[in-house]
Amino acid sequence: MDKPTQTQLLEAGVHFGHLRKKWNPKMSPYIFTEKNGIHLIDLNMTVQGLERAANAMRQIAKAGKKILFVATKKQAREIVTEAAKSVGMPYITDRWQGGMLTNFNTIRRSIRKMQNIERMLNDGTFDNVTKKERLDLTREHAKKNKVLGGIADLNRIPNAMFVVDIVHEHLAVAEAKKLNLRTFGICDTNADPTSIDYAIPGNDDASKSIAIMTNYLTEAIKQGLAERSADKDNKEAQAQKKEETAA
Repeated sequence: MDKPTQTQLLEAGVHFGHLRKKWNPKMSPYIFTEKNGIHLIDLNMTVQGLERAANAMRQIAKAGKKILFVATKKQAREIVTEAAKSVGMPYITDRWQGGMLTNFNTIRRSIRKMQNIERMLNDGTFDNVTKKERLDLTREHAKKNKVLGGIADLNRIPNAMFVVDIVHEHLAVAEAKKLNLRTFGICDTNADPTSIDYAIPGNDDASKSIAIMTNYLTEAIKQGLAERSADKDNKEAQAQKKEETAA
């Protein structure tokens, strides 16, 4: 798993921050300089933040725990959806519904309702209802799926959360902190990096920047999942060997 080079990060525009007037003073350790009124992020700090976050995410995945990906801003939705799907992790990329985690039982009921509608639409249960009723149910399912589809298989509160733009997703971060989830996030120069556990300083507005950081972290999760699978295979092989020896 090769970490992105400074040149690659530079080409992706990861160093571009916000206008100086929009900055959060708590980001000062991560700011390299100011140019034309715009803060530029220190890419050495970005690399360090990525490495630290990647190591922690790999361990979480290796332990078989879930990391919830959250990114509802337009530039990040598709990138984050694909990344989360590629490692079988839950995701929220349409909008953050209040109580998504702190009121998880209610959310689970909405998911079950969505899944019931889907099943009944597919198995012919609704064949005898009117066209309008069927259309209403189809619309209700589509609406719920848009918001909750990414967490449909999530049966319990995840262990951690990865966020693109912690300012934009402040409600999600607040819920995660309330439940003591480990938090990872891309922090632009307008953010408070102390509000999360693993801050990754970087441009959270440009899709190229979001992609290079998200994809590197996703590769770390893949590595953790592969290590978990290898450990499981080793244990099974050892158990089988013991059985054969005993026989």
